[in-house]
Amino acid sequence: MTILDTITAKGHTLIQCTHTTTIELTKDTYLTKNGTCILGIETSKACYDLNPLLKKKLADGEKITVIIKAGDAVDSFYGFGHNNLTLLSKKDIVFRKSNFICDRTILIKCSKSSSELDRNIIKNLTNSKERFSIIFKVNDVNG
Repeated sequence: MTILDTITAKGHTLIQCTHTTTIELTKDTYLTKNGTCILGIETSKACYDLNPLLKKKLADGEKITVIIKAGDAVDSFYGFGHNNLTLLSKKDIVFRKSNFICDRTILIKCSKSSSELDRNIIKNLTNSKERFSIIFKVNDVNG
């Protein structure tokens, strides 16, 4: 596995992660109860800011593994890039179970939505002001 990029974000007391089709990270500094897909706020990067190597892998439609580390809890899922991804959002990153693509979309056909994430991670994010990590990896051809 090769690490393509790592970003950080903060939790918030209103994080619910109950949405059944998406996971979102945002640079916003606040969260409302309507944001049921939001995993983290004050993220260090949005789509626009991602590492060029990750952007290339996404444009090539590669399968990308996403690892979330929050305190002692770890979870992961995967999704696929697509050549129609624009990655132009300067505010958000959205992972989708569907094939829908917009400027905020980073991966489609994801294996999990926010409601399927490890609840220990969600608990950590609602109870802590600490930053957590989101790591993007790709399988190496030889391993």
